Amino acid sequence: MQADRGHFDFFVAISNGEVIGMAIYFFAYFTCVGKSLYLDDLYVKPEFRGKGIAKQLVNNVFKTAKSNNCKRVRWQVLDWNANAIEMYKKLGANLDTEWINCDFVEPTISELANG
Repeated sequence: MQADRGHFDFFVAISNGEVIGMAIYFFAYFTCVGKSLYLDDLYVKPEFRGKGIAKQLVNNVFKTAKSNNCKRVRWQVLDWNANAIEMYKKLGANLDTEWINCDFVEPTISELANG
């Protein structure tokens, strides 16, 4: 992550000097929307969940999106993560079941890049 530090930013939640939560994000551009903020990871340690920490982290993400004139904030959630889905619904998120993720990882990236 240190080598790629210029490609993302983050917020952390700290309690008694210990990192107990984080939100990692980056900016992206989508032709149909424009500048967007993509929330790559939102995590709060299990023993600190239900205390509003994730909501505070997400609020910081939205403040950042607004101050950077983003037209959308987007992230993904696994379909089995019922607690997260419920929280996102409470925030007012539009949950999309239409898009399908298409991922390519190493070594396929190298294979396709080499033609």
